[in-house]
Amino acid sequence: MLVRSWSQLPPGRVVRLDADAEAVALSVDPLPPDAPAVLTYLPGEVRSLTGLVASVLRSLDEAAIALFPAWLPEASGIEGTGGANVAAVRSLALRRAAASEHYGPFLAELAARALASPAPSSVFGPEVRVAGLARVLAGSFGRSGLAVLVRVPAGLAPAAQEVLVAGCEWLAHRAPAGVWLTGAPLDAVDRVETVKPHLPRMDSAIPADTSPRLLYPAIAGRPHPGSPAEQALEAALTGRAWASGRAWNQTYQPHPLATPIRLDLLWEAERCVVEIDGPDHRGAAKFAADRQRDVRLQLDGYAVLRFLDVQVLTDTETVVRQIAQFLRSRRRTEG
Repeated sequence: MLVRSWSQLPPGRVVRLDADAEAVALSVDPLPPDAPAVLTYLPGEVRSLTGLVASVLRSLDEAAIALFPAWLPEASGIEGTGGANVAAVRSLALRRAAASEHYGPFLAELAARALASPAPSSVFGPEVRVAGLARVLAGSFGRSGLAVLVRVPAGLAPAAQEVLVAGCEWLAHRAPAGVWLTGAPLDAVDRVETVKPHLPRMDSAIPADTSPRLLYPAIAGRPHPGSPAEQALEAALTGRAWASGRAWNQTYQPHPLATPIRLDLLWEAERCVVEIDGPDHRGAAKFAADRQRDVRLQLDGYAVLRFLDVQVLTDTETVVRQIAQFLRSRRRTEG
């Protein structure tokens, strides 16, 4: 089955994507207009269905808490559990749930847990949690549906393949969510439909880390909650007058026919883009895509300052100083 739009993939089902995992990941960052919210799950060691479900739920829960208050914008500015904060976010969550499909008690509990550090465990069962988290995560990105892109690890034994597919089926049916499998083949399980998305071919670059992780897109206007480097840079820029006018994780599309680009950090007035590259950008596919993006931006008059995440984390002041030097130079030139 050939699909040309992410909206053609069936919700609430597990399908195998006949496509390079890296090409799929690049094609949904930034999210296309017709796509559901797409999160990427990297399974760890697959031992039991119970363990896999617990891992997925834990990852979804951590993502939802990290993205707060994107899914409850009325709570913007409320931080910590002091004073009336917990009562306030519970009330706001119940009010939002009353006007939507959210389950009020779950949403109120999640909002209260998001204020605590560390967040306490949920009292709700797996079925309630997965359905509630799916709605929350989709809403965080302004989408009505959720899809989870699962990168199948290489070398899974037949029993582990069966456990992985069963866990994905549970997620697909209970959330409900689309579950899209990429990565290593599942030759021991034959009940998963294969679909072929229309994508460019790229060299695969599956991360070597075997611990379970959930990756999710950035939200426009704020550093990515899952990026320590973006968080550190924003903390270093806060309060510096010269750094005003910055905007995190903006989508750049100069005309309707152009492929959208997500920019890590943008000073639009100065036409300055700052990109922070993690280890995944060192693979051949993303390295080539980054170079193409840089050329497009430079042809449109933007300067691109590109740093490794390790630079930002270990030598923040040098990175900040170089950004400041460029912005001041650009302002003098254009002033």
